[in-house]
Amino acid sequence: VVGAPASCMELELYGLDNKLMMKLDSDAALLGSYPVDDGCRIHVIDQSGTRIGEYEDVSKVEKYEISNDAYEKRTDSVRSFLKRNKMGHFKEDEAGKQDLDQKLAEEKALAEAIAVDSRCQICVSGQPTKRGTVMYSGLVDFKPGYWIGVRYDEPLGKNDGS
Repeated sequence: VVGAPASCMELELYGLDNKLMMKLDSDAALLGSYPVDDGCRIHVIDQSGTRIGEYEDVSKVEKYEISNDAYEKRTDSVRSFLKRNKMGHFKEDEAGKQDLDQKLAEEKALAEAIAVDSRCQICVSGQPTKRGTVMYSGLVDFKPGYWIGVRYDEPLGKNDGS
């Protein structure tokens, strides 16, 4: 138990049937000298006089606060250590950028393999198979990554011309 000295604690050992087996009252005895088995419970009774919940109301605790800008300028902070060593989410930023660059390069290679004006077949799970002509292959302004634009043979899809 945190917050109370051992001298203020009474320990009781309860068995599998949740009945009191014995008090653990010898300060010289090791835990292994008691008949503690799997499923047993050690119940701690705090005799220090502290009230339950006394230390749980954090509104009563005065807090040290620092602005984000002031913390950012510190060189001895956890944040600066993580940045210097590219750890934590600062590592993810670097790794994420590398992953994004790698993904973009893979998409580019795949998109370049699809020629404009070539015929294609689109298979989406739960939808009928659609056929069409590739009209565009490359980057777009509205979303990141490489896109393939297909004109369907039949008036299907989001922009079906109707």
